[in-house]
Amino acid sequence: MSTVVDDDLWSAVGDPTRRRMLDLLLTEGAGTATSLSEHLPVTRQAVAKHLVVLDRVGLVHVSPAGRERRYRVNEAQLARAVAQLADVGAAWDARLRRIKRIAEAIERSTTN
Repeated sequence: MSTVVDDDLWSAVGDPTRRRMLDLLLTEGAGTATSLSEHLPVTRQAVAKHLVVLDRVGLVHVSPAGRERRYRVNEAQLARAVAQLADVGAAWDARLRRIKRIAEAIERSTTN
């Protein structure tokens, strides 16, 4: 099982503030840097920088909204990220099952 992982995508999702922003956008449906900053312990400018990262990896769609930009989650890209995570999890589960079988075989051979 060979899993291709998008490092840029996972680097973007790896930041707790950006994950919280995605949660907020999913809950609210959409938001601006200003509206998101009201729910986060960072400035509006910091939120705007995080949104640029999420936009660059395709996790959000952006559209003009007056003087601000309105962001919403790109559900197709989020589903791709979830699928990658599931694939990585499955690959590690398989590795751990193999390690367990080897450890059990070693234990059986040393007790006999």
